[in-house]
Amino acid sequence: MKNKTYNKKKLLIVFLFAAAMIFGLVGRLVYLMIFDAEYYQELAEDLHEREREIKAARGEIVDRNGVVLATNRTVCTISVIHSQIKEPEKIIRVLSEELEMDPSDVRKRVEKVSSMERIKTNVDKSVGDRIRECDLDGVKVDEDYKRYYPYDDLASKVLGFTGGDNQGIIGLEVKYEDYLKGTNGTILTVTDARGIELEGVAEDRIEPVAGETLRISLDYNIQEYCEQAARRVMEEKQADSVSVLLMNPQNGEIYAMVNVPEFNLNDPFELNTGDADRLSDEELQDALNQMWRNGCINDTYEPGSTFKIITSAACLEEGVVSLDDTFVCPGYRIVEDRKIRCHKVGGHGTETFVQGIQNSCNPVFMDIGLRLGSSRFYDYFGQFGLLKLTGVDLPGEAGTIMHRREDIGTVELATMTFGQSFQITPIQLATTVSSIINGGRRITPHLATAVADREGEIIEEFRYETETGIVLEETSETMRMLLEGVVSEGSGRNAYIEGYSIGGKTATSQTLPRSANKYISSFLGFAPADDPQILGIVVIHNPQGIYYGGTIAAPVLRDIYDNVLPYLGIEKN
Repeated sequence: MKNKTYNKKKLLIVFLFAAAMIFGLVGRLVYLMIFDAEYYQELAEDLHEREREIKAARGEIVDRNGVVLATNRTVCTISVIHSQIKEPEKIIRVLSEELEMDPSDVRKRVEKVSSMERIKTNVDKSVGDRIRECDLDGVKVDEDYKRYYPYDDLASKVLGFTGGDNQGIIGLEVKYEDYLKGTNGTILTVTDARGIELEGVAEDRIEPVAGETLRISLDYNIQEYCEQAARRVMEEKQADSVSVLLMNPQNGEIYAMVNVPEFNLNDPFELNTGDADRLSDEELQDALNQMWRNGCINDTYEPGSTFKIITSAACLEEGVVSLDDTFVCPGYRIVEDRKIRCHKVGGHGTETFVQGIQNSCNPVFMDIGLRLGSSRFYDYFGQFGLLKLTGVDLPGEAGTIMHRREDIGTVELATMTFGQSFQITPIQLATTVSSIINGGRRITPHLATAVADREGEIIEEFRYETETGIVLEETSETMRMLLEGVVSEGSGRNAYIEGYSIGGKTATSQTLPRSANKYISSFLGFAPADDPQILGIVVIHNPQGIYYGGTIAAPVLRDIYDNVLPYLGIEKN
């Protein structure tokens, strides 16, 4: 009797347990079907949908006249979908032949089990069209865009280039990436459980949005003039490199920025020296980085006598020198225990301050610098903006390499007055001199002027900071007059063009270490002298033979201005 009662209880427990499990499963099923249905429906759709990206066309870069400097070419991306492949051997043969790839590399990708395997990108459209016409199951040919530069190496270190993902790497391409890149689109296809696309089911497509057009102040014709002149003097003087910068000193717009040797933007990983085969991977990357450097903004140098413009302005502003002051140059000055020479070994004899500038006489500038004193001289470095970046809209601007205020002794001050013992960039020198000759306004040098849509409508105009009160208008007017005299009567006479008033200053500086006997020849000039509309600087690194700035750099800017001044509508007087 006890056993029967026990068995009944046991059966009841088993029944209740089974009933509980059934009710639990039913409850879970009801929950999944009603409350979680949307989630699992989306999950199921994800298992049967395949997404492919449609690259957006990158925005163009155009010069001040609308000349296209950077645009796009249609290319193709070739991919395979493993689950849809029916004739693998035929696909391997066709793709290896058309794409000029090793068949073993193609086979690895074709046989790899994945939802989609990319075979090759940036394929010419004509090749992509031929592959598409073969109608190979499992092979996808998607159209894409590749950056294209119509003028190859023109302004290469300014424009910059893009990588394999069409993203900016250097120059304007990376600086204005957010405007240029656009928004990619997508293609959504539906497949069955085996991953095979279902026929008769429409694709969902989100169209890409093209990038915006970047308008810049660079002028194609002026840039071309400058590059030709730079290449010519580089070849003639067997120089290491030549930089040329032309800008508007009134508003900071850059018309040309040259750094020869330039490189081919359509093949930016090909060394312009042609010796890549002899380099290790690390050496090759270092060489490429050096090739891509923009000397006008990335590299500093001792400016030499062009810096006498800034020394003169500071001393005139402070009132420690007047135009009639007289100096005597025996060919050197003794400063503490140092004998610091003038470029004219026999000296200039007795001369006024005006003649001292025209003669580029070092003792004159040492004298007025010592009158000013190291502390005030350092203050003017700050007032003129030399201790901060110019803010030019290109990446990698280098700052001034300068003594600390407390470390500027008498010898350091003497050498600084004529542009030695510290370093600045060409863009910094051009910007600072612009503020001295334009009435005392420190402008921001720049390239980008506006962003437009595909129809040419302006979306945004760029505004740049201007700082006033750098020097008095009277000081600015005096400096324009003095520098015009340097070209008409002094060391810059090789920059003279009949009918034009041009102001400027020559320079010849020695690189470190001094024992290497390498020089930098330069000339800075602006026109018209009484109302400057254009300012240019030419910097020649390590010229062979005669290396004086007035002899080899001034004629380069003269030749450029001979073309550019009439082109800009600046008439002869």
